[in-house]
Amino acid sequence: MAIHIRHADESPHEASEINVTPFIDVMLVLLVIFMVTAPLTTVNVPVDLPSSTEKPTPRPDAPVFLTVKADHNLALGEDDITMDGLAAALETASRGNKNERVFLRADRTVDYGTLMGVMDRLRAAGYLKIALVNLQGREEGHAPAAAMVPSDTVSAP
Repeated sequence: MAIHIRHADESPHEASEINVTPFIDVMLVLLVIFMVTAPLTTVNVPVDLPSSTEKPTPRPDAPVFLTVKADHNLALGEDDITMDGLAAALETASRGNKNERVFLRADRTVDYGTLMGVMDRLRAAGYLKIALVNLQGREEGHAPAAAMVPSDTVSAP
C-alpha cells in the first residue's frame, strides 16, 4: 500500500486577484465629495499674495478672512465692506468671539501703511489674533507653480 502525500501546488488553482471594483467606487465617491466641498473652503476674492517658504499652520474649520484688495477696499469673506463697517462686520462673522483668529490677506501692491491701518482697526475692534496669509512654497521673485494654493502663516502679537 502506497501513501500519497498531497502538496499545496497540486490543488486546483483559485483566482487570487483582488476585486478592485468596490475600491474604485469608493474612490470615485470621495473624489466627487472633495470636488464639491473644496470650493466652499476658499475665498474667491482675487488678490496677488506675497509668498513664503515657511511651513503653514493648520487652518480652522470656519476661518474669518479679511482681504485688503489692490484698490485698498476691504472684503470680509467674499462680501465687500467699508473701513467704518469693519468692526460690525467682524462681530457678525466671528459670532462675537473676540478671540477668533482673523486671517488677513493683502494684495502684494498694498503699501505697508494701509496694511498697518487695517491692523490698527482690527486691534481697536478687540481682535488681537491676526494671521497673515501668503502663497506657500515659493520664494519672492520666482514664477508660481501651477498648483499653488493659498495657505496661512501666523504672525500675531
